[in-house]
Amino acid sequence: MILRLSTPTERVVILGVTVLVAAFLCFFSLRAALAAHLAGLGTEHGLERATRLEPDNFEYWFELGRYWQYNLENSDSQKAIAAYRQALARNPYSADAYVNLATAYESENDVTAARDNFLKAKKAYPVSAEVSWRVGNFFLRQGELDEAFKEIRESVTADPSRGAEAFSRCLRVEPNIKTVLDRALPDMPVVYVDIIRDLSDQGRTTEALIVWDRLVAAQPELSLNEIYSLANALRDKREYAEAALVWKQGTQLAGLGNLGDPAASVLWDGGFESGFNNFTYSWTFPATVHGVQIQRDSKEKHSGQYSLRLTFDGKSDVSFSDVCHRVPVAPSTNYQFSAWVQTRDLTSDQGLRFRIQSSSSAYAPVITPEIHGTHSWTEMETVWTADAEAHEAYVCIVRLPSDQPDNRIRGTAWVDDVALVPRTEIPVLPGNAKP
Repeated sequence: MILRLSTPTERVVILGVTVLVAAFLCFFSLRAALAAHLAGLGTEHGLERATRLEPDNFEYWFELGRYWQYNLENSDSQKAIAAYRQALARNPYSADAYVNLATAYESENDVTAARDNFLKAKKAYPVSAEVSWRVGNFFLRQGELDEAFKEIRESVTADPSRGAEAFSRCLRVEPNIKTVLDRALPDMPVVYVDIIRDLSDQGRTTEALIVWDRLVAAQPELSLNEIYSLANALRDKREYAEAALVWKQGTQLAGLGNLGDPAASVLWDGGFESGFNNFTYSWTFPATVHGVQIQRDSKEKHSGQYSLRLTFDGKSDVSFSDVCHRVPVAPSTNYQFSAWVQTRDLTSDQGLRFRIQSSSSAYAPVITPEIHGTHSWTEMETVWTADAEAHEAYVCIVRLPSDQPDNRIRGTAWVDDVALVPRTEIPVLPGNAKP
């Protein structure tokens, strides 16, 4: 529709109204923009002026309350309380405002008002992990454990990353670990893993094992990354039997408990089937070292799907012992060692060997005969005895330097099906002597 104005007076009136509306809108827009700018400064002066310019704005009152509550140099709980109350008058459904108001009241030792506002926050946002966490911690501080554990459990259920911190806080008021697990934490593997990792990092292995047993009983699917922290912590404290058990249980939960190794072998993944290395009781090796390329091979293998291939570049008379496996063993026990090796054009008089040595170094290591040249799959065997102080052994693939001058090694070798099996029928003899 086209508005037709027939007289100059009408045109002036319309123009005047338009100017007034524009001025009105400009005024409020500029005021709102100025208030936003001042609030954004985050200062006392800026926030105070923002609330005066826009007194109905919830956010400005809320931020002013936070300023007075959390400003380390100029905090004032009473002013914070007043600002939060103004904010809630504009928005009575803000859980954040209720929580902060409750915290301010608690800092003033007004527990009744604090409790009332914590409960209002819970009512305003009943499924919030943060609100449940804050409410639960309030009840912890008051010693009301039933309510505290209920709220903390709800918080961790919604946000499992809080598990370790929740466990630590609850343990301060309830020293019984099983009670804390039962009442304050959800039965979630991710929560238990988080707690175990935190306890392991602190060296609190006794407590970590209690949580680990609870985790194992649930039979969850795990990864090796969720296992090694506890196994390593146990090793650091020389709790070798426990470390070995955790590793065995953990690899089973990771779906890596049956890799084709002999049932009695204490050496895990002797066939290099898992694809994992550099963990607690696994093979450790780099991809390339001293001119030797090291990688799994799916084309050449003695059994299973893979072997380990070592390719020597022929540039040096290399001394090599960089593929090793840490193995849990029993003291004063005989073991039958075996491995299968294939070589192709492996030059020099010093080829591939295996070395088995106790971590205690009480006895000299056992070193197998070498193999070089070109050979199809050949089994290498020896008997090794763990000394009375041994709890771990190192099985390493080695190549010793040649006695001949400038005898560089070149060629390829494959290793597969390495095993270390207890031989209880062989009498234990000193110094790794064979019977």
